Amino acid sequence: MKKVLRNYAIDTFSLWVVANIARGLIFENGIKTFLIAGFGVTIISHIAKPVINLLLLPLNLITFGIFRWVSSAIVIYVVSLVVDDFKVIAFNFSGFSSKWFDFPAINLQGTLSYIGFSFLLSIISSFIYWLIK
Repeated sequence: MKKVLRNYAIDTFSLWVVANIARGLIFENGIKTFLIAGFGVTIISHIAKPVINLLLLPLNLITFGIFRWVSSAIVIYVVSLVVDDFKVIAFNFSGFSSKWFDFPAINLQGTLSYIGFSFLLSIISSFIYWLIK
């Protein structure tokens, strides 16, 4: 139970960070939908992600795990189907520039928007899990 609550907190926080970095995630009822979507991401990640990773195992073995974010894209898609007020419209990243590196603006539509959000969600949640360990 403790592990599920920790994963819920991390997944919900990661979803919040992703929603603030890139525009295109719609939570129609505000915080209520946001918390339900975080719960959906946690539950579907626990149930469906192992099955999806098993199905993608040959591709992950060939690419040394680079395609693990595909399972996150499927999780976000399933959550958008299950939670009525949670929608993925587009992936709009306005870019980032600093002294050391630049990230260009990225605008993705349709299925590519799920891929963009899953890539960000995977990076952020993996970083948080790494910090905790």
